[in-house]
Amino acid sequence: MLLEITSFKELGHSIAYEYLGKTGVKLADFAGSLIGAFLILLIGLKVAKYIVNLSKRIMDRTSIDPTLETFLISFIRIGSKILVIFMAVTKLGVAESSIVALLGSAGLALGLSLQGSLANIAGGVILLLLKPFKVGDYILEESSGKEGTVQAIGIMYTKLVTVDNKAIMIPNGNLSNSSITNITFQEKRSVNIKIGVEYKENIKRVREALMEVIGEEPDRLAEEPVKIFVSEFKDSCIEMELRYWVKTENYWESRWRVLEKIKEKFDEEHIAIPFNQLEVNVIAMPDK
Repeated sequence: MLLEITSFKELGHSIAYEYLGKTGVKLADFAGSLIGAFLILLIGLKVAKYIVNLSKRIMDRTSIDPTLETFLISFIRIGSKILVIFMAVTKLGVAESSIVALLGSAGLALGLSLQGSLANIAGGVILLLLKPFKVGDYILEESSGKEGTVQAIGIMYTKLVTVDNKAIMIPNGNLSNSSITNITFQEKRSVNIKIGVEYKENIKRVREALMEVIGEEPDRLAEEPVKIFVSEFKDSCIEMELRYWVKTENYWESRWRVLEKIKEKFDEEHIAIPFNQLEVNVIAMPDK
């Protein structure tokens, strides 16, 4: 009887040893895989960051378009992080085919739920290929009326900075599907100024006064013609129009200066600029 009990004990010890030994080996393997995945994640993210910084330095030394540079840097940053995470997950023993299938299913679900975001990414690609504007251009987005200097073009958003230093983030999908006015696309611009004068004024004298003003404008492009003409006969004035050319970067300073000089010149020449007035006529009723 004692022999049988001893045999049962030996059998139990044998089974327990074999089971716990296999479990211990599995736990040890999993712990090794977990540590390996953690190291891949830790080192991989540092390497990805180094690659991004290296790519940026290389692009800065070349004559690559700043718009393309910003887009490529964003693409490299996101792509490298996804690759590192993929390598870390496969280290844990997950099959590559399972990850691809999971990514496919997740991609389909995300594609349906994030249609707007995907449209912004597609819009960013369109902006990159067609290049309606670049970093440093001053643009106006017609549908929303937002305008400013392009500071960065990302994968999903384009960042504008207004003249009063406010940042505006516009989705690339909106920009790719709306009218965009690129104000600084050309090297020179025409300054068009309309001035109303009273009907009693001599048109020739008004034209001579405007020519004197524009002749003293330092930013006017001398090789381009100056045009002064009657634009329209309005209810309360004759509308004159002055057109001349300047470099794009000098547009606003020149326009403001010429408007001020016109007012000073008209005051000097006693040329009247009409304004809206209300006339009230009082009719005295005869006493009955």
